[in-house]
Amino acid sequence: MRRKIYEKLLTWKQESAGKTALLIDGARRVGKSYVAENFAKNEYENYILVDFNRASSELLDLFDRYLDDLDTFFLFLTQYYNKKLIPGKSLIIFDEVQLCPRARAAIKYLVADGRYHYMETGSLVSIKKNVKDIVIPSEERHLKMFPMDFEEFLWAVGNDSLMDLIRTCFEKTQPIGQILHRKTMDYFRQYLIVGGMPQAVLEYSKTKDFDRVDAVKRDILELYRADIIKHAEGYELKAESIFDEIPAQLQKHEKKFKLSALKKEARLRDYEDAIFWLTDAMIMNPCYNTTEPSIGLKLNMNRVTMKCYMADTGLLISHAFDENTIVSEELYKKLLFDKLEINNGMIVENIVAQMLTAAGHKLYFYSNPSTEDANSRMEIDFLISKSKITSRHNISPIEVKSGKNYTLSSLKKCMKKYNEQLHIPYVLHTGDVKTEDGIVYLPLYMTGCL
Repeated sequence: MRRKIYEKLLTWKQESAGKTALLIDGARRVGKSYVAENFAKNEYENYILVDFNRASSELLDLFDRYLDDLDTFFLFLTQYYNKKLIPGKSLIIFDEVQLCPRARAAIKYLVADGRYHYMETGSLVSIKKNVKDIVIPSEERHLKMFPMDFEEFLWAVGNDSLMDLIRTCFEKTQPIGQILHRKTMDYFRQYLIVGGMPQAVLEYSKTKDFDRVDAVKRDILELYRADIIKHAEGYELKAESIFDEIPAQLQKHEKKFKLSALKKEARLRDYEDAIFWLTDAMIMNPCYNTTEPSIGLKLNMNRVTMKCYMADTGLLISHAFDENTIVSEELYKKLLFDKLEINNGMIVENIVAQMLTAAGHKLYFYSNPSTEDANSRMEIDFLISKSKITSRHNISPIEVKSGKNYTLSSLKKCMKKYNEQLHIPYVLHTGDVKTEDGIVYLPLYMTGCL
């Protein structure tokens, strides 16, 4: 399974030359361990993978007893794994490092020692339980790993060149053409319903069997539930209730997450830890309302008003349509051929959130429910900023449209009211590229190019 993060690992190795450790942070089953070990096999003469999920007490004891005597530490470590390490040419991987905070703290001393290179993988690396009583090493460089993006999905199903054409058409703002657009939308719908979890993509690429793909996704959802119960200590019920409520909240017209749906009189302060846990676990992508679509989206962020998207849209589908504990092949085919009777806007908006996140954007939307001024009343699905900030025209408003018939009243109001602040207004839709009335219309599969 070819992953783009591999190139970032190569850059880290070349630039860091052992002076920093790399922490790959991501959701469970997103492929962290696989890519780290694959990198070690290809780019180093030898490596040791310390899996803290299965580490014995004797192994854990090394981090308590021998950090002030690294010669002995490495002697025991190499004997334990029966592997020889070569200074400057070997990699030590701490897999699921959050399970051993002491090992993470040890990175400071191991990097300073300089003999070997170090990589860590982990989930929930920032929650209180996993950073308690340790000093986070400044020598640690973070890299987030997300579910497979659309291009990685195309690679997995055997198409290595289509994304190059998509990028070219995006850069030139030119249509891809009816035949290729239809073909690309077919691929995109496959990606939308399978999702980007590597196990699900691999199963689909091998079998094209939606029942088997759905079973893989349900295993992952059950793993997430088990993690919530095991690790969200003190607020596991709140985290689980938010997790269960995500599909129902996204199905609503405005898609804002209302805590009152969980419990009457519920307040944000009561659920903040649970929201942070689900975000840190990278199970959920929160999208916050900003009070003005202008430079400094974070400065204008309103934490009380938010949307909660699933980090993987394939998992959202298995999570949402679970009446019979499995999504039927028939429902998958309706999604594939765009024949689903219900409004599939939540699925399309979720995949856009997923693709924007993978492209490096923090998620913000703009909502003004004014009852006094109709010209101010608007709802913009997403806001993103330019890569290079200038004195004005920095923010692009994005509207997401899942159907063929739609209106753009909010977007046009936004363009009129905030003309000085706005960059390029986008509509992401099921049609081809076009420009009309100052708005750039892009097919959904170009979201990752933004």
